Amino acid sequence: MATSDQSAVYIDEDVGKDDFSAAGTQQAPYKTLLYAHIQHPPSEGQQYLTRKSETGPVSEDGDPAARLEWKVATKSALKKVGNLYEQHKKKVAKSDELAIREKQEAGKRQQALELAKEIRIGQDSSLPKAIKIRLDEKDPKVIKLRSGTSKDDIDYEEGRGSRVRVTGRVHRLRSQKDVIFATLQDGYGFLQCVFTGNLVKTYDAMTLTLETSIEVYGEMWEVPPKQHAPDDRELHADYFEVIGKAAGDKEAITSRVAPDSDPQTLYDNRHLVLRGENSSSVMKVRAAVLRAFRQTYEETTPSCLEVTPPCMVQTQVEGGATLFAFDYYGEKAFLTQSSQLYLETCLPSLGNVFCVAPSFRAEKSLTRRHLSEYTHIEAELDFISFEDLLVHLELVMSRVVEIALSHAQTAKLINELNPDFKVPERPFTRMRYSAAIDWLRAHDIPNEDGKPHTFGDDIAEAAERKMTDIINRPIFLTHFPVEIKAFYMKKDPEDPRVTESVDCLMPGVGEIVGGSMRMDDYEELMAAYEREGIDPAPYYWYTDQRKYGTSPHGGYGLGLERFLAWLCGRYTVRECCLYPRFTGRCTP
Repeated sequence: MATSDQSAVYIDEDVGKDDFSAAGTQQAPYKTLLYAHIQHPPSEGQQYLTRKSETGPVSEDGDPAARLEWKVATKSALKKVGNLYEQHKKKVAKSDELAIREKQEAGKRQQALELAKEIRIGQDSSLPKAIKIRLDEKDPKVIKLRSGTSKDDIDYEEGRGSRVRVTGRVHRLRSQKDVIFATLQDGYGFLQCVFTGNLVKTYDAMTLTLETSIEVYGEMWEVPPKQHAPDDRELHADYFEVIGKAAGDKEAITSRVAPDSDPQTLYDNRHLVLRGENSSSVMKVRAAVLRAFRQTYEETTPSCLEVTPPCMVQTQVEGGATLFAFDYYGEKAFLTQSSQLYLETCLPSLGNVFCVAPSFRAEKSLTRRHLSEYTHIEAELDFISFEDLLVHLELVMSRVVEIALSHAQTAKLINELNPDFKVPERPFTRMRYSAAIDWLRAHDIPNEDGKPHTFGDDIAEAAERKMTDIINRPIFLTHFPVEIKAFYMKKDPEDPRVTESVDCLMPGVGEIVGGSMRMDDYEELMAAYEREGIDPAPYYWYTDQRKYGTSPHGGYGLGLERFLAWLCGRYTVRECCLYPRFTGRCTP
């Protein structure tokens, strides 16, 4: 057994610790020989005593007390750890050298920044008056681009570029020795600004960060040959001012919303994610698509009138399990699942109608195509047949895509977001529910229980999407069984087992539209209430539509976010709304 002395360092590989709580004593040993070397470098007379107090070998007679003996580290162990210790010393030396160099560089930068504070820039009153423009301004009657070369960065001689004033936020930033390239964005466009001369020596220029808002004055130039910039033009600055400085270093926007950030972090910082090109592009396409829907409904024959139904209701449309309930002045009320019932009441006096309104579903579903709050585009059409409904739906969706792509800027954004997008061919494929069941069985695509699909199954999302992706074109899936559809859907007169219903399925997304003919017979509707266990009393205003001049009518609801996911090639509908709401997410 080794004797204890002041030069001994103790290592217990089982219970020792390689941290500040250990001291290398018998009472507080280290865990590894390497850590012991780092804390107590080898020296003359230095001893390293080791043991494995819990897993070490026992004595020949089986006495576990042998594990508690301290033994001098073997030569082979000391040789091995000696090599590791030398590597550690080199690493520490390199780290120290780097720290010294970084400290020196920081000192030089701080010195340069202090000198930069002394540099003052101002506007040259002899220059032409600057024209205030947005970053997307391209009208040659408003601005002229300078071309060619000049020994001066800025000279406003006859025939040169226009002098302009722009405001925006720094979206991209690249600094070189004597020049800074800053691409600004203002929500309308992008513009590369070039800073040279004294401008790059100022404190504001040397500390410029992404998302800083600035005002820049300068001359508009064509981009030199073989160079690239947004819209092939750039602004050569003669003066600038910082309006709102953005955080840098650890708080820089690129740290807060790095591309490889956890999805929940990105949702927490959605307000910053929206500043990115992809997210903002989706929002711009969204706005264009909404305009296209409204234009389409105006153009259809007969046209559809926009109405604004309430979001606070006391009736259900799609089943009580997905209702958000709340107290409404002492009465029970819900956030609407759909505006359909209200739209139906508009038909007698307003003709065909549509709405663009939020709908709410309390589904605890985390799939990539579900939201708790989404934008619902719904329409109801009077005096129609089921065939009329399908023709109308096909026309509306195709026309919306046509209008969106006819707008050059929107078409450019869609192409950048979804280069593989193809305008859907008409007519859409039509497939009855029963045929879909046969197709799924033929292609060995099971139901959620892992069994072959049978008539009456509610086709699950995964199977539905797989079928759509294989067929790879829009599908009108029609005539679903009565049991799996809403109470108000009209039965097919030729097959009362099924309803005159339709889901429109798009490749990559699945269902984006659900619609049907509505029950127009009073007695049939009352029987449907009873079958579903629904008290008809709160629905008196809806039932009255069958008492006062009923008519064959139908309608549908389209999820805007799903439509956008298909059009823009987004993986999830959460990317297609401003601030997504889904299970567990109601911020920011």
